[in-house]
Amino acid sequence: MEINKLVDLNSFRTAPQLSNSQVKKLLEELEENIFNADWITLGIMAPSDIKAIEALQSFSKKYSSIQFCNLDSLHADGSVFLKANQKTGSVFIRSENGLGEGILLTCQYDNEFKESSTFGPFPLDFFR
Repeated sequence: MEINKLVDLNSFRTAPQLSNSQVKKLLEELEENIFNADWITLGIMAPSDIKAIEALQSFSKKYSSIQFCNLDSLHADGSVFLKANQKTGSVFIRSENGLGEGILLTCQYDNEFKESSTFGPFPLDFFR
């Protein structure tokens, strides 16, 4: 399947491998959404807590205005789901088997009439 737009990722349970040109194109479209959102949440499905935290840190490094708290205290065994909320700065992680692998990003809005949008899954190294 050709992946040229964010909507093309909707049918994936696990993040597909992307070429550099696909990453560039998707990132352009995604950033427009990120910068227009009031805040974002990230859901990271990973094979370990270390991989999930690394993916979150790469996102925070790319977007230095978006930071999260208490990453040193995070721990879960085996496959994990990590959820990070920009508005509160909080991050939670739990063990969870049977998930795919990748990053889901949801653009949230303060206006209750504006619907949030979830994009992904993106590969764990998408924001590096």
